[in-house]
Amino acid sequence: MPRTSRKKSKTGIYHIMVRGINRQDIFEDNEDRDRLMITGISYNTIRII
Repeated sequence: MPRTSRKKSKTGIYHIMVRGINRQDIFEDNEDRDRLMITGISYNTIRII
């Protein structure tokens, strides 16, 4: 059974969860982690969610 759609936040604040397969590390270093944050921030400025 598919899950139900998430409700849109009135505040615009969302929690992002990222996990590797079998809980493996998904970031090699802080540069990788920073890249994800920059991508998320730039996406949000293009398309406000």
